[in-house]
Amino acid sequence: MNRRSFIKQTAAASSLITIGGLGLSSFTTSMKKITVLHTNDVHSHIDPFGPDDGRNPNKGGVARRATLIENIRKDNPNTLLLDAGDIFQGTPYFNYYGGELEFKLMSLMKYDVATIGNHDFDNGLDGLYAQLPHAKFDFVSANYDFSNTVMDSHVKPYKIIIKDGIKIGIFGLGIQLKGLVDQSLYKETVYLDPVERAQDMSRILKENEKCDLIICLSHLGFKYDIIPDKVSDVKLAEQTKNIDLIIGGHTHTFMDKPTVVKNAVNENVLINQVGCYGINIGKIDFYFDSKKNKSAEGVAISV
Repeated sequence: MNRRSFIKQTAAASSLITIGGLGLSSFTTSMKKITVLHTNDVHSHIDPFGPDDGRNPNKGGVARRATLIENIRKDNPNTLLLDAGDIFQGTPYFNYYGGELEFKLMSLMKYDVATIGNHDFDNGLDGLYAQLPHAKFDFVSANYDFSNTVMDSHVKPYKIIIKDGIKIGIFGLGIQLKGLVDQSLYKETVYLDPVERAQDMSRILKENEKCDLIICLSHLGFKYDIIPDKVSDVKLAEQTKNIDLIIGGHTHTFMDKPTVVKNAVNENVLINQVGCYGINIGKIDFYFDSKKNKSAEGVAISV
């Protein structure tokens, strides 16, 4: 597929969503566009699935993903590339290389920011730390306190990126590790309440840092119907404010486009997740008018 056909097809599949109660009539031809690309739960899937795979024939693969990303960047240089965790574990590549290959390939694709999933602890903190030199991108997590571990100072609570004059704040949240990951692997990592940390991060990014767009990279899971009180992306959105987009992971939830949830002050929050194994890329375009009011449209792109 050539680039023009690709961009036309992806645009046709998406729909415009207002953020913060903005009316669409306020947009003019002078608006700025920020594209957010994202993955989650890739689980060391470097090669595409084969033609005889029962569930995902001829899908995925790092080379194909890299080509799609390159085409989208040609269309809009103001593009971010993010990952919501569980980069590791799932194929022999991880068993043999311990995460080195995953980080090197993500660096070649020029990922900007990633958060940490529970399977990223599978070789322990020492194993994760050993691979950090191969990651030419930043890790964010606001609710994993690594102060008493080898990862201290190597994971930030948030990162700020400026694209075309738009200030974007990105923070990360991880799932509770106790009962999910053996403590010998995460050692003295302290889990902090994700809703409280999200409230703190969104306030800092909105009020102190004056961000125009706030994104949460979450490995909490989209929603838990069987355990309704369990913290999820939906609950996080409902109990906080100032977050514009939650990019999720952990539950391997396939979404064709972002879900819209009302936050604590009745404003729209987008939540998106693109399944697993790198067979989809999420693409969300944010549009800003001259007053930096915003709206968005999103779609999942099959790799």
